[in-house]
Amino acid sequence: MKRSMWMNTIGRVAFLNCDPLFYDLDKQWEVLAAPPAWLTGHVLRRDCILAPIPAADYARHADELVLLPDIGICSRGEVGSVLVFGNTSLENMNSIALPTDSATSVQLLKYLLKERNLEPHLELMGPDLTTMLEECDGALLIGDRALEEAKKNPESVQLDLGTDWLQFTQKPMVFGVFAARKDTPIDSLRTAQGILTENLRLFEQDSMQREKVIQWALSRSDLDYERLDRYFGEVFNRMDNEHLSGLNEFLIKACGLQSGAEFAW
Repeated sequence: MKRSMWMNTIGRVAFLNCDPLFYDLDKQWEVLAAPPAWLTGHVLRRDCILAPIPAADYARHADELVLLPDIGICSRGEVGSVLVFGNTSLENMNSIALPTDSATSVQLLKYLLKERNLEPHLELMGPDLTTMLEECDGALLIGDRALEEAKKNPESVQLDLGTDWLQFTQKPMVFGVFAARKDTPIDSLRTAQGILTENLRLFEQDSMQREKVIQWALSRSDLDYERLDRYFGEVFNRMDNEHLSGLNEFLIKACGLQSGAEFAW
């Protein structure tokens, strides 16, 4: 992809969890929508200037990537969209299917299982709950799929990973981080990050903007208004110092990145 196009493109996760940041952004920028794990490759290949990628992917590519401050995909306890499903408790699961479209949730679940001294067989599969539960006792789903399956089958939800992380660490969880290549011009990153944070400020402070974001999400989801309104209180896009502490704990303890997070400024 030509450099001029790369510099005008921002990657967007193809889930609802960044809607407050990306609402109406396509009027100003080229927006590349993709699953979170795909966005890592897009950033590394210069398909886009920056993108929200799995925190675990940042740990794997920390030598090539740098993070943008203040924004991410975060929770303080219940996240509602990173869930283990099954017809038996986590302790009784002999096997768990893991989705192929997420890195952070998989790494986090492995860490939480280790903390519980549980060793079920783990198998990577496409993120389809019916197929996953035909093959395994449990299934990990993320994003819109997790939200929609929880709506249809709430009794099958056995674990919310955001809640579990908080219970083990007493810290919030950062599932996704906004990353860019280290060789990206800093002025371009500041411009793009400034637009995203301004969108977030409007969402947080302007009730009309929040309503527009929820209506946009409604147009692309089977969830009802009440559930989406609650969801945007479970997932946060502003990464404060408390979340930064949780991110560094995840990067160090669950991912083995002893240096923790490195930011562009």
